[in-house]
Amino acid sequence: MARLEELTPGSRLEGLIANGVVTVLAADWYASDAVSITFRDDAGRLGQEIVYRDDEARLVIQEAGRPWSFDADGELFRLASEARRIQLAWMFDPFLAVQTSNLDPLPHQIDAVYRRMLPMQPLRFLLADDPGSGKTIMAGALCQGAHDPR
Repeated sequence: MARLEELTPGSRLEGLIANGVVTVLAADWYASDAVSITFRDDAGRLGQEIVYRDDEARLVIQEAGRPWSFDADGELFRLASEARRIQLAWMFDPFLAVQTSNLDPLPHQIDAVYRRMLPMQPLRFLLADDPGSGKTIMAGALCQGAHDPR
């Protein structure tokens, strides 16, 4: 909440226009309960509005500061950069899904999926193999590999 007395030239003000911040160019008083504000928005358009004491609740003065700084939380930055690294890891390691899982695929499963089935997409395949040979693992690797946005 900003008081009318705080609306001085040069201050940055939220709430005067919808979804925007304005810079106050001039503030002319009309009695003790009204101020005529001349302002410029971020697009450079000029405007003027009379603000009353009842409008103080919707106005917020932005504190002057640097446009950027290095005082953010380092752990959040690390988390975001690690998420982005994982998101792009498929570009550098096509076997990422296999290597990061708790499963140990057998060589015939890797060969069938990555060397035979994935290069021949969009063909459909029937996974038919002996019982216990890892058809479920192969189907999961095929689905994961088919969704890579290459």
